[in-house]
Amino acid sequence: MSFKQLSKTDIITLILMGITAVTVAVTGVVFQQTFFRILPLFVSLVIAFLQSRVSRYAPLLGGINSILYAAVYFHYTLYASAAYALLVSCPLQIVTYLNWSKRKYGESVCFKVMTGKQRAITASAFVGAWALMYGVMSYAGSAYMLFDNTVTLFGILITVLTMLAYIEYTWLMIPNCLCSVGMYIAMLGDAPEQVPYLVFSVYSLICNSLAVWQASRLFAEQRASDTAQKV
Repeated sequence: MSFKQLSKTDIITLILMGITAVTVAVTGVVFQQTFFRILPLFVSLVIAFLQSRVSRYAPLLGGINSILYAAVYFHYTLYASAAYALLVSCPLQIVTYLNWSKRKYGESVCFKVMTGKQRAITASAFVGAWALMYGVMSYAGSAYMLFDNTVTLFGILITVLTMLAYIEYTWLMIPNCLCSVGMYIAMLGDAPEQVPYLVFSVYSLICNSLAVWQASRLFAEQRASDTAQKV
């Protein structure tokens, strides 16, 4: 990717990434975060930018970074998030990169769209899994169970949909990011050193909002191309 390939939106996002990186570093020092705990955030800044472009390289880098996140989540007793990052997010994101490479469309992928029946089944399964997992995590003593549980299951669902190249994954990123922001705000009272993570969550929300627009644009291009080929 050269500088000439960057749109005005990309350039603004890169500037925002730089501002966020400085803010994360400063708040990390102020709240005495160790470098180990905020290292995944600096990697995630790049990943979020790639996600805003709906790039297939985002899951490749994300899979590797999930290992670092798992260690941080475990430290804060976010057991569900830790297990998800290590056992689900890491391997599935690597598989996603391989799958997207087989179905590549420029830097991105040829998207699919779910049927109404698939959406209904997915929504029902999500609600059922949420209730079951909440019960399990309550016995495990996981902190901030409401947010931890919701972010974890959203993460699993988004990871699977992304791997299968269903465009619906981009729509779910928004509520997932909002839940992440809520979780880190809730943690500030007990763990004020989480401010760098809150800062990143806001940046991620912006990047994933851009990803929804970018994915919709790419999907429209792909459908137009398919229609033209059939004529």
